[in-house]
Amino acid sequence: MEKRPLIGIGVVIHRDGKILVGKRLSSHGNGTWMIAGGHLEFGETFEEAAVRETIEETGLTDLVFGGVVSLGNDIAYDKHYVSIGVLLECATGEPTNPEPEHSSDWQWCDPRSLPEPFFPHSKQVVTNWLAGKIHASS
Repeated sequence: MEKRPLIGIGVVIHRDGKILVGKRLSSHGNGTWMIAGGHLEFGETFEEAAVRETIEETGLTDLVFGGVVSLGNDIAYDKHYVSIGVLLECATGEPTNPEPEHSSDWQWCDPRSLPEPFFPHSKQVVTNWLAGKIHASS
């Protein structure tokens, strides 16, 4: 079978100058910090995927789509992703941990002072968003 890139959605969840980050428990990048995200499913818009992944991973539901903020061509961990970064504004609610096998320790943090180690694909989304650039070479 021919290998092809997958499409990932990274979600910057923003509130009052902070973003939501959690600890990654997936096979690749295990133990690093991340933003919410996952795979784009067939027939979904970027907004639908971002909202679905946010609800699945954090339980937050008061979400307003702020647009696409990043595009990446990410090759790491023997995987290849085209990564779409999107912004969601979240006015209320606190994160829960509906998928404890995938993530933990959700918390609001200053996007200019991310905890380390930070998952590289997530870091690029945050960096692009802060710089106001859709794409920046890594």
